Amino acid sequence: MKKIYHLGTCTTCQAILKDIKAEKKGFDFQEIKTEKITPAQLDELKKMAGSYEALFSRRALKYKEWGLKDKALTEKDYRDLILKEYTFLKRPVVVNGKKIYIGSEKKTVKALKDEI
Repeated sequence: MKKIYHLGTCTTCQAILKDIKAEKKGFDFQEIKTEKITPAQLDELKKMAGSYEALFSRRALKYKEWGLKDKALTEKDYRDLILKEYTFLKRPVVVNGKKIYIGSEKKTVKALKDEI
């Protein structure tokens, strides 16, 4: 499977996808704002990532707005929050075969570029 979960309005996502030339490499794209991630998709990503927490973005504005930084969240909480609010999915999430790349950290983007 070659799939990218992203947010079309996110300039960081756009820059990464352009940088890796994703459109020319046969990836399927899912814009998570207009095509919400399904529970089955999220569960599959969790299997690859090791946890829902690895897929969870603490940078989302609602993380502070909802007072989540002061709570001890469980794996179930992370899963439920990502399914409820698309901004809680760290992005982009790139699945390339059996490998997964999550987020926009420089080392993650470099590893992704080296892979594809």
